[in-house]
Amino acid sequence: MANELKVIIESENDFEWAEYNAAKVNNDCKLYLQPEWSRYNKIIHTIVEYIKAAPKWKISLQIHKFMNIP
Repeated sequence: MANELKVIIESENDFEWAEYNAAKVNNDCKLYLQPEWSRYNKIIHTIVEYIKAAPKWKISLQIHKFMNIP
C-alpha cells in the first residue's frame, strides 16, 4: 500500500481528484499538494487556503525550481 500521495495542482478541479484518491489510501499515508510550477503564482494561495481548511494535507514544493537548479 502507498505511504505517500502527492498531487500536482494546476487548477481548482484538481482538489476533487486529490480527495478522491486520498480516500483510496490508508490513514497513515502522507498527503501532499504541490503547485504546478508554471501556475505557481496563480494557484499557491488557493492551495494554502485549502490546506488550512483540510490539515490532513501538507504542501510540497520544488525547491530546486526556486534555486534555479534544472
